[in-house]
Amino acid sequence: MAKTHYEVLGVLPNASSDEIRVAYRMRVREVHPDSAGGKSANASQRMAEISTAWEVLQDAGLRAQYDRS
Repeated sequence: MAKTHYEVLGVLPNASSDEIRVAYRMRVREVHPDSAGGKSANASQRMAEISTAWEVLQDAGLRAQYDRS
């Protein structure tokens, strides 16, 4: 089963934009090769998931559309 964008970032669906931004930065630090030191074998896939979730949830219009679907 695929994770929701909220699950990818580790926030609740009613999270504020600030909470989403903080969660995004934390997740990126966990998997980014420069800060994670290559610890994650699927880092590029996780980065793509995190980036996609961020792109949708940081934009109020896209987030509202995502929530409706």
